[in-house]
Amino acid sequence: MKIFLNNIEDTKKLAKLLSSLVENKLFLTLTGDLAAGKTTLTKFLAKNLGVKETVTSPTFNILKEYQAKNFSFYHIDAYRLENSEDDLGFEEIFFEDNVCVVEWGEFIEDFLPKEKINIKIENKLGKRELTLSSEGDYYNKMLKKLEERWQV
Repeated sequence: MKIFLNNIEDTKKLAKLLSSLVENKLFLTLTGDLAAGKTTLTKFLAKNLGVKETVTSPTFNILKEYQAKNFSFYHIDAYRLENSEDDLGFEEIFFEDNVCVVEWGEFIEDFLPKEKINIKIENKLGKRELTLSSEGDYYNKMLKKLEERWQV
């Protein structure tokens, strides 16, 4: 599925729509160049899920945890974990019912759950082109609903 974001309002709309589809969990990977909009999308998603704190990039911490309405919201930046072969210790986070957003997930692909939504963000002539894919029944249904409801 492809989505084009023309401005920040489109990013807010996508985050709101995606958050409305979360039943009890979400595992989301975000890939794209530096400054593609990964953290911005994460901030809006967190806000729509009830996170009260200001969400910031966890680049130096790698992991930040926030409290959402009825679950934890984990934000991971895997940029500095490229080529890591150590046990990351994220299994509980990855496989519990919560929301987990992983930026630069391609760097720790071997550790990630198979079932998830993947969003690749590319800057194209001042607009963002998002390619969304999903794996697993729960996420396939979520992405299908997103596609049905998305209109810009």
